[in-house]
Amino acid sequence: MSAFDLRGKTALVTGSGRGIGRGCAVELARAGADVIINDLHAGPDLEETRNEIQALSGKCYLAPGDVFSQDGCRDVFEQAMSQAGKIDILVSNPASTYRSEFLELSGEHWERTLQGTLSAGFYISQLVARQLVERGEGGKMVFISSVQAVMPIGLSVAYNAAKAGLDHMMKTIAMELTGHRINVNSIQPGWIDTPKERETWTEEAIREQGAQLPWGRLGTPTDIGQAAVFLSSAAADYITCTTLPVDGGFRHRDCGVSRVADMMQD
Repeated sequence: MSAFDLRGKTALVTGSGRGIGRGCAVELARAGADVIINDLHAGPDLEETRNEIQALSGKCYLAPGDVFSQDGCRDVFEQAMSQAGKIDILVSNPASTYRSEFLELSGEHWERTLQGTLSAGFYISQLVARQLVERGEGGKMVFISSVQAVMPIGLSVAYNAAKAGLDHMMKTIAMELTGHRINVNSIQPGWIDTPKERETWTEEAIREQGAQLPWGRLGTPTDIGQAAVFLSSAAADYITCTTLPVDGGFRHRDCGVSRVADMMQD
């Protein structure tokens, strides 16, 4: 059996109606896991994710609900457990962001971003971890962070702070759960081609900006999903308390030979 084979495992992926969450849910299903998918509402987005999973002959459960709140996380967790009976893998993917200059950012948007990005990850992971500890069979938890946890990109003070906090929270959780053999890690996506990005950028801008990145393109939800499969698999059994950048070199885009040569000419 391949170390990446997830047959017999059940994964909960929050925020899996589209984008990175969908990419993670589909790739986990492709690796053989049964998948519990979540979005705010049981609408077309969640149905599309379920259709993709079922096309792979995977077992899929729906657990709609608001994972930004503690009560909402409890409801989603209870739905997941009542349908699937267990959760072996958590991919925690909720996030809220609002682009604004620091001087103009409202307290409401600050609180909403931290609630939806940092607190939401705490609430759902605590519920899943308690269940894993009670079962005593180990498990995997993966938080979706961002390169913005380490890059102070402008117009994103709340999001940057929330993702930095998420990574540090992950490390603390990881060290507390080592005795239970629960691997806890995070993925730091770079610039990923998601529906939300396309609400901000035109097709032409995405193509032009992607060509300027070290890998020559934006990342895809599948890229992140495949990393989630790795961290959820037996291949990553000796990896915990770690952040895995999946950014095609985005953080170091000014370090390439062509960029350095251009700067020398300037």
